[in-house]
Amino acid sequence: MTDETKSTLPYRPCVGVMLVNPHGLVFVGRRTDRQDTTEGRGDWWQMPQGGIDPGEAPDVAARRELYEETGVQSAELIGESRDWYHYDLPAELVGIAWKGRYCGQRQKWFVARFDGEESEIDLDGRPDHDAEFDAWQWVALETLPELIVPFKRDVYTRLVDEFAPLVQTLRS
Repeated sequence: MTDETKSTLPYRPCVGVMLVNPHGLVFVGRRTDRQDTTEGRGDWWQMPQGGIDPGEAPDVAARRELYEETGVQSAELIGESRDWYHYDLPAELVGIAWKGRYCGQRQKWFVARFDGEESEIDLDGRPDHDAEFDAWQWVALETLPELIVPFKRDVYTRLVDEFAPLVQTLRS
């Protein structure tokens, strides 16, 4: 993939969800598609995220993606990012990820308060949606950037900065 070809590709419209438990900890799932990359062993964690379907509102997409990836329905959206965040795929993934149609993602992020029981969390996937995570954990907000694949770290650092005041209010 040439730089010129990459520059003509659009960003994939996407949402992400920062799911926060009553202790102010954030849900992360370990990606099932771990692999060796030029950025190191891909044993990366991330928050639930995914594409926005045509005609779908971002908040609706956020609830859908949260359910598809975690099984969680007992959550209330309580915050939304001020802006859309962008990240570029590394060169070795452009032309491969998302069938080569995008150069990266343009993401609207939401904060959701988890009101359910942990037994509700189910990573096994839903009909028409394969499992994306093979493990999960609750982590401190400030540790998020170090857990994420390097090319997404800037987005996660900015999310931590933006959402820290809201997450602080959720700590019991």
